[in-house]
Amino acid sequence: MLQETAASFLADEGSIAKQLRHWRDTGCTDGYGTALWKQFGELGLTGICIPEAQGGLGLGSVEAALVLEEIGRNLTPSPFLTTAVAGARAIEGTAHAERWYPGILSGETVLALAVDESSRHAPEKTALAAERRGNGFVLNGQKQLVVHGNSADVILTIARTAGSPGEREGLTLFAVPKAAAEVESATLADSSKAAHITFSNVELDADAVVGEVDGGWAPLARALNAGRAGVSAELVGVAAGAWAMTVDYLKQRKQFGKLIGEFQALQHRAAHLYGEIEIARAAALKAAELLDSGGEKADLLVAVAKAKAASVSKLAVQEGVQMHGGIGMTDEHDIGLYMKREAVLGELFGDVYFHRARVAELSGY
Repeated sequence: MLQETAASFLADEGSIAKQLRHWRDTGCTDGYGTALWKQFGELGLTGICIPEAQGGLGLGSVEAALVLEEIGRNLTPSPFLTTAVAGARAIEGTAHAERWYPGILSGETVLALAVDESSRHAPEKTALAAERRGNGFVLNGQKQLVVHGNSADVILTIARTAGSPGEREGLTLFAVPKAAAEVESATLADSSKAAHITFSNVELDADAVVGEVDGGWAPLARALNAGRAGVSAELVGVAAGAWAMTVDYLKQRKQFGKLIGEFQALQHRAAHLYGEIEIARAAALKAAELLDSGGEKADLLVAVAKAKAASVSKLAVQEGVQMHGGIGMTDEHDIGLYMKREAVLGELFGDVYFHRARVAELSGY
């Protein structure tokens, strides 16, 4: 029922023409429609990962994956992944949940997760300094390409209160009001928005800490796992959307007096791609299931899912653009938009090489 609701809602209200192209072509600074985000709230979708006791649906990563696959299939720009999934998980069980959950539920609040300080995903290498001063902290440093960092109400920022870059110990997660930092907006390849953020003597009270001082790795890992499983599901949706559009084209385009879909070589490529998408979907759902059940191999399956979904999605969009021939490279046709979205999601929370290395590490190689 949830999947049917999300599929119907996003195919209609979240369509490429109504959202992605509209906000891109009108130069929207947020990159998504705030009215649509409130509709997410009205349908209860923003509360999927929020406990029932706090007004949410009390569901989990599996249900979030169902919604995210539909978001990917329609290329719907929204802060669902960063806010309702990764952000909600980061602050769960803390005082910040009481502060921010009501706004998330109503579709009025947006959270961003500020982790990386270079072009490569490397959370352990956090160097942004949080120095104790009085009853609070002073932050100095930078974060790069923070998705929705330009429009978020609060930026969940991982900083170093002890230790050295490369260590997981000594990290602390802070809830930073956007107005406290210098935010430079950036447009990504798929026209979504991110930000370069500079923290220059940003003063925070002690209650800005999410969880424990020097214990920020736990909420960060919780958020990253939820985000990585979620982005895997969205990548599956991107692949499935590109595949469906391509197969539809194969059934319409004629060459040498025949539909090009009648040529066996293209049939084999389409069938191979279908199989790969099903494998990626199974991996994404298994990762989400293990996160919800607390399975001991959850970290491993999340890495497997992200690596597999990223590689399959890249194959799907490349095949899609190629089989569409010359029109696949035009902006007027939507198939190229899937390629741009895949390029961004493939990098988010770690690219395919990061997660393959993580699979090897977690497997003892």
